[in-house]
Amino acid sequence: MRNLELGADVPDPLAPYLAVDRSQPRHECWVTGHMVAGLDGTSAVGGRVGPLSTRPDQKLFVRLRQIADVVLVGAETVRREGYHPVALSAEARAQRREAGRPETPSIAIVSRSLEFDWSLPVFTEAPEHAPTLIITNAVADPGRLADAERVADVIVAGEDEVDPAIALRLLAQRGHRVVLCEGGPTWLGEIVAADRLDELCVTVSPMMGGDRFPLSVTPEGAGITAFELKHAMLEDSTLFLRYESEPGSEP
Repeated sequence: MRNLELGADVPDPLAPYLAVDRSQPRHECWVTGHMVAGLDGTSAVGGRVGPLSTRPDQKLFVRLRQIADVVLVGAETVRREGYHPVALSAEARAQRREAGRPETPSIAIVSRSLEFDWSLPVFTEAPEHAPTLIITNAVADPGRLADAERVADVIVAGEDEVDPAIALRLLAQRGHRVVLCEGGPTWLGEIVAADRLDELCVTVSPMMGGDRFPLSVTPEGAGITAFELKHAMLEDSTLFLRYESEPGSEP
C-alpha cells in the first residue's frame, strides 16, 4: 500500500483524457462511461445529477464530450436533465475538424417506451452533421416509432429489449468508434454486464445524503467485472478517477 500525494498542477484537466489511446477497443467500439457519485455512492439528488455535480465536475463534464463520436444516454436521464445537442468550444470544434471528425458528436438516446416530448431541443436543435439518434427495440409502439422517425434517426437494437451489444455494434457500423456513455445507472449496468465498458471516468463528489440510487445498477445474475485505476486528479475536494477494464476480466 502506498500514499497518494498531490503532484504538480495540471494546466489542462482534459489533457490526460485526450492522451488516452482509444483506437484498440476490446469489441467493435471503445466505450467510456462518465458518471458522478457522492461519497455514499449515490448518483442523484432529487432525481437529478446536477445538484450532485460540483463546479470542477461541471466544467469537465462538458469538455469530456470532445473525445466522443457519439454520446450515449438513457431516456430517463434525458427527461430529467433536459438534454440539448452537444456544444463544444471553438477550439475543441477546430481540433475535431483537423482530425477529420464532425465538429460535435451526436446524442444517442436509449428508449424502450419512446415516451418523449418531441419538441425538446435535443430533437429540434440537433445540427445536420450530428443528428440525434434513438435506439429502441423491435416491439416499440408503431405510432411512437413514427413520431421518433420524424425528428431523429432510429436504430432498432433487439427484439423485446434493447440489447447493449447490438446497439454498440450498430453504432460502430455508423462510424462511431468512441462511445461516451453518460448513464443513467441502469443503462451503465447493462453495458458492464454485456462486457462492453472499456473505460470508466468517475467523479467523486464530496457530498452524502442523495437519492438511494447507486452509480450503476447491475442486472440480476451478472458477473463481476474488474477495472484498473489509470489516473487520479483532484480539484478542491472533488476527486476524478479514470479506470480501464482489466484484460481478461470476466463479466
